[in-house]
This record gives sequence, structure tokens and C-alpha cells, in this order.
Amino acid sequence: MTTDDRRRAIGKVVSVAADRLVVELHGGTANFTVVGFDDVHYVARLGSFVVMPAQAEYVVAEVVGLREKDAPSSRSGQGESTELDKAASAKYLDLVPVGMLPQRRDGAFRFGVSVFPSLYADALYVLDEELDRIFEVQSATEIVPAPMGNGEATRYNALSIGTSVVFQDYAVKVRVDEFFGGHSAVLGNTGSGKSCTVATLLQSLFEKKGEFFARGATFLVLDVNGEYRSAFSELPGDIRRRYIKLDADPQAAMPAAMSESETTSVFRLPHWFMSVEEWELLLRASERTQQPVLRTALGLSTLFAGDADHNLDELRNHILSSCLLHILQSDLGTPSKRDRITALLAAFHTDDLNLDVVKTKIAVSFGGFADPEGLTKILTALIRDDVTLPNYANRQFEFDDLEHALDLALLYEEAHGNRQIRDYCSQMLTRFKWIRQREEFAFLQVPPNQLAAHEVDPAQYVERLIGLTRSGDTFEKSAQVILLDMNEAGDEVVEVASAVIARLIFDRLRRAEPRNRTPINLVLEEAHRYVAERPSGYAIDASRIFQRIAKEGRKYGLFLMVASQRPSELSKTVLSQCSNFVVHRIQNPDDLQHIRQMTPFVSDSVMKRLPSLPKQHALIFGNAVNLPTTFRVRDVKPKPMSDDAAIRDLWFRPAGNEVELGLPG
Repeated sequence: MTTDDRRRAIGKVVSVAADRLVVELHGGTANFTVVGFDDVHYVARLGSFVVMPAQAEYVVAEVVGLREKDAPSSRSGQGESTELDKAASAKYLDLVPVGMLPQRRDGAFRFGVSVFPSLYADALYVLDEELDRIFEVQSATEIVPAPMGNGEATRYNALSIGTSVVFQDYAVKVRVDEFFGGHSAVLGNTGSGKSCTVATLLQSLFEKKGEFFARGATFLVLDVNGEYRSAFSELPGDIRRRYIKLDADPQAAMPAAMSESETTSVFRLPHWFMSVEEWELLLRASERTQQPVLRTALGLSTLFAGDADHNLDELRNHILSSCLLHILQSDLGTPSKRDRITALLAAFHTDDLNLDVVKTKIAVSFGGFADPEGLTKILTALIRDDVTLPNYANRQFEFDDLEHALDLALLYEEAHGNRQIRDYCSQMLTRFKWIRQREEFAFLQVPPNQLAAHEVDPAQYVERLIGLTRSGDTFEKSAQVILLDMNEAGDEVVEVASAVIARLIFDRLRRAEPRNRTPINLVLEEAHRYVAERPSGYAIDASRIFQRIAKEGRKYGLFLMVASQRPSELSKTVLSQCSNFVVHRIQNPDDLQHIRQMTPFVSDSVMKRLPSLPKQHALIFGNAVNLPTTFRVRDVKPKPMSDDAAIRDLWFRPAGNEVELGLPG
């Protein structure tokens, strides 16, 4: 043992077992305080570490309990207690072994204990240098290697996120690659500090004053409460921000920028970007009857929105002829038949079958059509056998055209003998009409001719959404932090918009070559609203895409940061794929149990700390930190707009003061 080791000995090992060690502190140690050669150390904090030499290594153990036993001199001869001599009483630390740390300064910490300390071996308090090795954050910054660097510029290797509450003045750090290169979860009751933690993580990442900022980072924040814009308003000028507002009017003027580093826009999402499953989610299509009709209608929208093609024209003629024949043979009155035929051909038509071709034949004469036989002959000639209906191909079409396509799909089903299909689909049709009239869904209904060129193409749309701008055959970074403000949107809108955006980004990254070169972090605020364990009552659950990203996103460079106050309502699949957890105060037993099930490697003693954590304190564990540790989160400046209401100031007021309620902008 070195001289320094002898000077920091706090006691002797008096009990050794595979899962538990006991250390008796040296006599005269008052209040579990040890005066070391470098400082005064309080060694009895739960969660702190003690090291014990074993051959050429240290056994690292976590303090899980402390107790003391009265000295014999503190009792009288009759066995009655006298005044307790605290300094003379024996004091014990209960320890759990967690890993091995080589005694040489360049040795790396490893989990698991292969050699246990001998009985009466010295127990030593931990130095900050050893803590850095235990947490594997020895070098918070590193020199950027050539050819990217010049041998002097540095970049972050580990990011300071707060101060330990166990080890005095020790900065808790997370390894950048492991934390931001994997999925993470920020959990805690409302008011415990989740939003501030998310904000300070990004502020810390971008605050570097040296040459190498995180210019290549991309954080897309789904801000469902509209609270993060102010938090990122003071980032360095080299870090660009983009603010996207989901407004009731997608044609509204862009919001004013807060600084030169910020660009703004109004959120618009072309409806033909949506997949079949996302349309089913939007329209709440039931699985057995409504989904097949919706898929047919989307395919017809694609078919009639496509380019001219001889084979496609034959298919278009066949579908229209089948539906028109069904109308002719129905029990409707002649005027009603004429109105339906006219409406159908006004929405869908071909060179062979249009209003000009049929208008003389459907003219009403003496209570009937002028030439029904001639019309029947034209339609019959256009019908083909063994027809396969087209699939949805995400081509441009007007939002209102889908209503006509749904009617066409129902007519086609009725023409083939499915007489009840219209009744079965009435709820879906009503839902579509309701959505078409709702302002909150206006962002989906912008006509194609009113969209910019980059909004019409899915690839360019996603590229701009993730802060990339095309420059010839290459891309330039136009934003590192992108905020999608959905504060004014309801749960249905948030669910649909978030699912479509996540799927578009995932699909774009899957097609990228080379793969995994543009890492993107999706920050999902209030994630329980749209990444739920139980479906929200719709036939298709929006959380499916997030579950897929959680399972497959890492290989394409797409990572999730899930923030939620109700872990028990979050998707178990998503939560189980998170490799790092920052957990604030959680008191609900269901939420605590849910976290316990998802993180079996965390000890019960660690989980028991969660209900009593004060505000701005959190427990972090996962791949980015070797061992669970409790820390005080860095102060966030500026703060997100998530402060609690100042009840006393707002309630107890002098007479005549006006109430301050901001009007909508």
C-alpha cells in the first residue's frame, strides 16, 4: 500500500461475502467524518463509494447502509445506559461490491468482482481522479485528431450535466457517444424539473467556447407545450435554430424571429405524404370493413392523379364503368341517377369516359334518360376481366378528392355485390367530413399548387425539417435545433403529426448512403400522449413507428429522448430500448414499478431514492454513466416556460390590481 493510501484509510473490512462487505471505521471517527490528507470526507452518504486494495487492484463498493454499536464503556455495571460516547462507539458501513479498478492511474474500471479483499484489509475513501475512472470520464475534452483537427482544437468527450449530491463538488458527466448515440428517457412527476433537464442538456452541449461547436448535431424537439423556444434563445450565434409553429391557419405569416440565428415557418404537412396506416389512424378506420375501403380509395386517388398511361387508362375506364353501370341499375330515380353520374365524372374522368361523352345520353326526357342503352353499351365495352386495383403510391391529389375517391370505392364494392358496405363505412365518411372542416387539421389540407417546391417533394421536405439545405450534390447544415411548437394542437393532431414526421425521417435515413452519417435526436416532450402503451382508442396506434425507431433507429442514426411524467403509460417497447435514464422525483407506485420492470439492473436501494428526490435533483443510470448516481441538475439559463404558478403572489393582492391574462396572439 502506498503512503497516500495509508493516509486515506477510514477503517478495516470485518466481514466478507459475495454480495455484502462490512467495514468498521477507525476509532475516534465522529459523525462518520474522516479528515484525509487532501480534504475532510463525509463517508456515510448512501450511494458513495469505498475502495479496498486486493492484489494490484481496488475493489469498488457502494455504501448501502450505516450503523453504529455502543462501546462497552457507555454502559454501567447494572446494564443501564449512561450518556452515549459517540466518538468511542463502533461505526459500520454496509457495502455492496460493484467492480474492480486497477491501482495504476491509466487502468479502466470494469464491472464485477473477481478478487475480494481479505479480512481486515484497509478501506479507503475515493479520490476525484478515481471517480473519473469509475465513471470513465477522465477527459471531459479531447483534441480533435487530423485530418479534421489541427492538433490544438478540442471537442467534448464527456458532458457535465450537474453536481453530485454524494461526492462534494464533483461534476457528474455523461459520455457524449453513449448518451446521445442511444435512446434515453427523462422521467419524473410534473414540476420535478424534466423540462429544465432537457433544456440544460442541450444548452450544455452547445455552450463550448472553443473552435469545435456541435455544428453537426440535429435535435428535433416535438414541443407539445410550447415551452422550449425561450430556453434556446441565447445559444451561441454559430448554432442555428429553426422554429416551426403549428397554426390553425397554415397560410398565416411566419412568426417573427427572436434573433439572427433563428428562422421561422408555419407547419404544413402535405396529406399525400401520409402512409396508408397513418390515414387509418387519422380516420379511425376499423380493421375488417373500413380499412379495405380506405385502401381502395387511396389507391384510386393515386390512380386518377397519375400520369397518362394506356394500361392505367384501361384500369380507370374499367373502374368508372363498373360504378356508372351500378348507378344505372340502381333503384334511384332518374334525376338522382343523373346527379350522381355527373358528380362522379366531374371528379374522375378519362378521355374515353367523361361528361362530354355521356351528357347527351343522360339528358332527362319523359322521366327517363335519353339513351340509356347507348350509355350501357359504352360502359360495358370498357369493362375488363381480372382487374387488380392499384396500391396507394403517395402521388399528389387534392384533400377533397379523397371524399370522391371514397364514394367511388364504395360504388365499386356495391357493383360487386357488397350491398351493406356504405352503411358499414358511414362512420369513417362522417369522420373525414369532420376533419375537413376542423381548423386544427388545416395543416394537412394545403392545396398542392400553394406549396413551395421543397414542400412538395418528400425528400426535400424531410431534409429541411432536419436542418439540411441542398447545395448541388452536397448538403449544408442550416439548423442544429429545430422546434416544432404544437402547443395549440389537440391530442389527435399531435398523435398524427408526430407519427408522420417520425416515419418520414426514419424512411429518409434508411435510404441514405452512406448510412448513419447524419445522426438525429428526436426529443419527445410529454411522450405519453403519443407513445402510449395502450392504444388511444384508434384502430391504429401512433406509437408503432416510435416502437420501430426504438428497435431499429440506432443503426440508421435516429435516436429518441423520451420525456414523460407518466412512465406507466409509455410504451414498454420504447422504454425498454432506452439505454440511459434521468429520473426525477416519482411517487406513483405504478410508475415506480414500471421503471423497475424496465431496468432490472438497478438495485432496490437506488429505486428507493426516487420518491424523496427534491426538485432539480435526479438519478441517472445507464450506458453513459457506469454506476447510478444522484446529482443536482445544472441551472438552466434561460429557462423554458414551465415555471410553477406563484400562488401567493397571484392570490394575495391589493384591491384594484388588474388580472394579467395574455390574449392569444
